[in-house]
Amino acid sequence: MHSIDTKAAKKSQQSPEDKQSNNELLATSALTMLSTIMGTVAFVGIHHRYRKQRQPDARLQDYVVGIRSQLQSLTSTPTPQLARFSYACQQAATAWQHACYLSLDDRNNTNHHSVADFSAAHTTTVLTRPICWVSGVASMPKNSVLANDEQRADNDFGVVGIDADRQIVWQTTMPERVHDIVVQLVADIKNRDVVVMGRRPSEKFWVLDTATGEVKFAINAANNRHFYGHACYSLDGKLLYVTENDTINLDGKIGIYDAYDNYKKIAEYNSHGIGPHELIMHPDSETLVIANGGIKTEQASREELNLDSMRPSLVYVNRHTGALLEQIMPEHNQMSVRHLAMHDDGTVMIGIQFQGEKHINVPLVLTHKRGDADFKALIMPNDQWQRFHQYIASVAVDSARNLLCVTTPIGGCAAIYDLSTRKLIDDVSLPDCAGAAVLLRQSTNNTANHDDQSGFIVSDGQGQLTRLTVNDLSIANSDIVTTNEAIVKDSQYHMMSFDNHLQAL
Repeated sequence: MHSIDTKAAKKSQQSPEDKQSNNELLATSALTMLSTIMGTVAFVGIHHRYRKQRQPDARLQDYVVGIRSQLQSLTSTPTPQLARFSYACQQAATAWQHACYLSLDDRNNTNHHSVADFSAAHTTTVLTRPICWVSGVASMPKNSVLANDEQRADNDFGVVGIDADRQIVWQTTMPERVHDIVVQLVADIKNRDVVVMGRRPSEKFWVLDTATGEVKFAINAANNRHFYGHACYSLDGKLLYVTENDTINLDGKIGIYDAYDNYKKIAEYNSHGIGPHELIMHPDSETLVIANGGIKTEQASREELNLDSMRPSLVYVNRHTGALLEQIMPEHNQMSVRHLAMHDDGTVMIGIQFQGEKHINVPLVLTHKRGDADFKALIMPNDQWQRFHQYIASVAVDSARNLLCVTTPIGGCAAIYDLSTRKLIDDVSLPDCAGAAVLLRQSTNNTANHDDQSGFIVSDGQGQLTRLTVNDLSIANSDIVTTNEAIVKDSQYHMMSFDNHLQAL
């Protein structure tokens, strides 16, 4: 207390000359800042007028877009502090860009969207680049522009579009947490839809424009139905198949929606099991493959009601009629069949989430092909499946290189298998990783042959998008890689928490 009083006394005893000097310093600083601002405005104004003579469509906000584009390159550094600084600068640029739009009365170019049951959707276009992946986001930084919108949902859930350099191109806020991302398969890739499923047990899914993130439709579940978080398109892109639950009888259903008629529900049939989760289309284009998790879920609480008596299965059905073609049960009734990926040769890759006692060791990565009597487990060294903590979150298959990637957020790792030998190549530590997708090309800034680059991209809850490649397929001359014994890992950091699934376009 004495020290504080002494400082206060000294401050009160400042001479008039000291006070005048401080005032002059403040005035000089203010004039310097004002001169800098005025000089910048004058420079931008002159340059903009020069641009308009040659580019009539040039806009003032293009300067901000350019600044933000350059700032995106900073996120390639593995230093979190620098990435955070980059994001802060990007947020400031967003606010300036929004103000510029308003001053030019160019509101039609802002990406604020309102849909019947989804008035909280907002989209911010960051870069004008092609999208390579789409991911759900469980915790997205609140955009300073959107935070002032009275209709803004009071959460930070969202969806983001990601380019070839693993930079965020657009981000769209969501009113609830999302799960699966499904991309429409159509010839005109510029006009594809991307369906975003709400997290189980949601009563909504949304249809977005792949290129811009704009919300086109918000679809509600029918009466006495909720969604189980996954969907897939027919190979011609005309129909969307969605896993659903009958909330009265707790039977699994497959809802069918017409993508060419505003996603109107046109039919449904049984999933031939309980708790259908992921479903995928067989390469024959006529067969739907469904992972029946076997778990009855109470909608309001997400409580799992039948863990002791659950009956999971993998089923093949005729996609037109729902007729059961094959049904295979796992060796243990608590091996919940949850996530799937399809090899080009028709082999189904299966990720298991075991609901039994922690000490029980069961295989968690299986394969199956039509006509096989049972599942076939991939090989884990010393049969140590507990490495994955009984939980596989995503599976992704690289058919061209015959590789499989699986993730486990609980186990904190991603693993890559060689499907030719069915053996584990290696696993890489990635805390809270979940999303996995095929990596088909390298950074657009690299002059290497893109066709020679393959591997996987894995997302995690700590904001990383990590490229994984097997050593003999690894990236040449990368300056930000860490090498495991068999896998090259290259991470990009973002100020957001990526959610369960990541989908390649």
